[in-house]
Amino acid sequence: MRVFVADHPLITHKLTVLRDTKTSQPTFRLLIEELMTLLAYEATREVRVEPHAIETPVAPTTGVKLSEPLPLIVPILRAGLGMLEGMVKLVPTAEVGFLGMARDEETLQPTTYAERLPESLAGRQCFVLDPMLATGGSLAAAIKFLFDRGADDVTAICVLGTPEGVEAIEQAAGDREVTLVLGALDDGLNEQAYIVPGLGDAGDRLYGTAGD
Repeated sequence: MRVFVADHPLITHKLTVLRDTKTSQPTFRLLIEELMTLLAYEATREVRVEPHAIETPVAPTTGVKLSEPLPLIVPILRAGLGMLEGMVKLVPTAEVGFLGMARDEETLQPTTYAERLPESLAGRQCFVLDPMLATGGSLAAAIKFLFDRGADDVTAICVLGTPEGVEAIEQAAGDREVTLVLGALDDGLNEQAYIVPGLGDAGDRLYGTAGD
């Protein structure tokens, strides 16, 4: 498994504002989108392309275009939705699927409650969006779900991660093609399995607590 932790002053600056409890919900949403675009730039370094012949106003040349089948972007509901717009801005022709994962607050084990994905992901590069890599259970389950559908390359993009979460993903990945891109690697987890220092519950800060 490949792990990339972003080291860029703009990312660190935006993360600082995100972490602040005084940051408003609209600003939080905007910053998540901006951060996602910055992280997506790193996450797509190995996106598959193929040669493509074109005519410029001056001469013919050969560039590249995204290979078929197109990349599949998979936000994990609900918090991953906040990252989607930032990703599709960078890769507008990619296809989008959805995966609903929830963590039982007592057992901390993930369950899948919804999915909207192609029946076969054979030959697909998948980009999974999940803001918080805490225990790693939900993301590991999502990655396994995609490989079980036939995906052969999965990149997970998270705003924050922990050493515990990275270890869990590494164990789940085994010898499969998995890349993990993080905005920052935080200290660890508290007794409630929240990231420390973290930024709280990303889903609540994005969308509020309606339905609680």
